[in-house]
Order: sequence, then C-alpha cells, then structure tokens
Amino acid sequence: MYDLAIIGGGVSGFGAAMYAGRFELSTVLFAEQRGGTIVTTEDVANYPGFKLITGYDLAQKIEEHALEYKVEVRDEKVVEIKREADGTFSLKGTSTGAQAKTVILATGTEWRKLGAPGEKEYANKGVHYCALCDGAFYKGKVIGVIGGSDSATKESLLLATYGSKVYIFVRGEKLRAEPINLTRALNNPKIEIVTGMQVKEIKGENGKMKSVVLSKPLNGKSELALDALFVEIGHNALSGLAKQAGVELNEKGEVKIDRNCQTNVPGFYAVGDVADTEFKQAITGVAEGVIAAYSAYKHLGK
Repeated sequence: MYDLAIIGGGVSGFGAAMYAGRFELSTVLFAEQRGGTIVTTEDVANYPGFKLITGYDLAQKIEEHALEYKVEVRDEKVVEIKREADGTFSLKGTSTGAQAKTVILATGTEWRKLGAPGEKEYANKGVHYCALCDGAFYKGKVIGVIGGSDSATKESLLLATYGSKVYIFVRGEKLRAEPINLTRALNNPKIEIVTGMQVKEIKGENGKMKSVVLSKPLNGKSELALDALFVEIGHNALSGLAKQAGVELNEKGEVKIDRNCQTNVPGFYAVGDVADTEFKQAITGVAEGVIAAYSAYKHLGK
C-alpha cells in the first residue's frame, strides 16, 4: 500500500513526484512514456529559469530532480483503476499492479484526429501530428498544416525550416496565435496562411500521401499537391481512468478540479493537460503537480 500513486510520466507527473519525495510519501509513478508531450517541442522559451531549452531537456531535468528522492518508477500503462470501500485505490498496470491511499492523474492528452477520408490510411505516410518528430523527413518539400491556434503556428514555423513551402489551413477567419508567433509567421516568405479553408479528403498513391481536396478552390484548384500534412487541431483529454474511479468530467472530457487540484472523489487529484484548467502550459502543469502532492500530503495527515 503506497501513500501515493502518480499516473503519468510527463513534467506534471514528475513535478508531483519530486514534492511527494520531499514530503516523504511512499510513491509509485506509472509512466507509459517518460517526458510526455513536451518532448515533441523543439524550443521552450516560456519556462522560468530557462531562456531557451528543448522540451526533451526540460523533461529530463525535472525527472532527474524527482529521482533524487525515493520514488519508484514503473514504465508501464495503467489500464484500470478501482476505488475500494475503504477509500483507497487499486491500480492495474500492463505488467504489475499497486494499491495507494491517494492518486494523482497526470495522463495529459492525445492528438485530436481530423476525421477526413484518407487520414487513417496515410497516417505516418504523409499525415503526421508532430512537427518535431517528423518534419525533418520533408526537407525541401511542400507541407500543409491544419489548425488555427498558436500551436499550429509554432508547428508551421518549425516546418518552414525544413520545407520549401508551408500552407496553414485555418478553418476560421483568422489565425489565433500569440502576437510574437503571428508576426513571425506573417513575415516568413515560406508560409502562406489560408483562412476559411478545410481539408475534405487526403489522397495518395503507392502507399504515400500525394494531395488534399480542399473545401474551396485555392489558386483556381480544389485539389492541392502536398508532400505532407500535419494536423494540429487540439487534443483530447486522456481521462478514462478518472471516469472509472467515479471522478466528474466536464463536457470536454477534462477532469474537474478545484484550486487544490482535488476532484469530487476524496484523495483523487488531477493535474496538467488532463484537468479542466483553461491555461495549459508546462509551468502550470508542474505547479499543479506540486499543489496536488501537497494536497495528498495534507489528506493523508488527516
């Protein structure tokens, strides 16, 4: 029986683990993938204390700091969680299991899919969801990005360092990016922002993507040749385990928490991108992990 089980190996999870270690809680952390989604970010310039650092290096530093304390890490996925009659939790992993008095959920999100014909067929064969992971394969190529957010803009800026041309297809009437990133995109000669546009179908041949069908003509043509298409239309919260434990979710599937990261289930906390906070950043996720560890510590003290 552990004092605390942390589910998730991203910066929020390891941030929580560091403080759990400082509070001398017996802690087990389940990490399906160490580092989380931030490892797919090339440049992090908004984490206090680091003017510029890669997402991978930041995740590594937080993990290394956490492991200075007595934290047990299991590299496996939690597939089932049950709240017992005495208020404790039973966790079943892909290889092992554990019991804990408190739980911190830090499972984050997964990339949202476009749902267009051809997307599944050409996944990883021209259709991608991570510019840092796959952008380098398209040096000198023509690339499309779907999305109207700041994340889509940053992906496009990175892809422009590889490709000869980058189209940003924005469903709405304008690109919603942070001013500094919007200015960079507007001033980049390789980037063309196309508003009021949707990708209706993805076509290919010989097992590789070759073109996309657009919702309206672009330069007189409704089909555009592309070597790659990166989908950046948001994420879905990985909150299935919370639901199993009777935790309340919002309409987006995010876990509802209060300012102490507590859910409606005593002893169950949620942090980072899986939670219903409006502003989601690495720094806020780590802070939530710290708060949740303290909340668990106080809960155990009672």
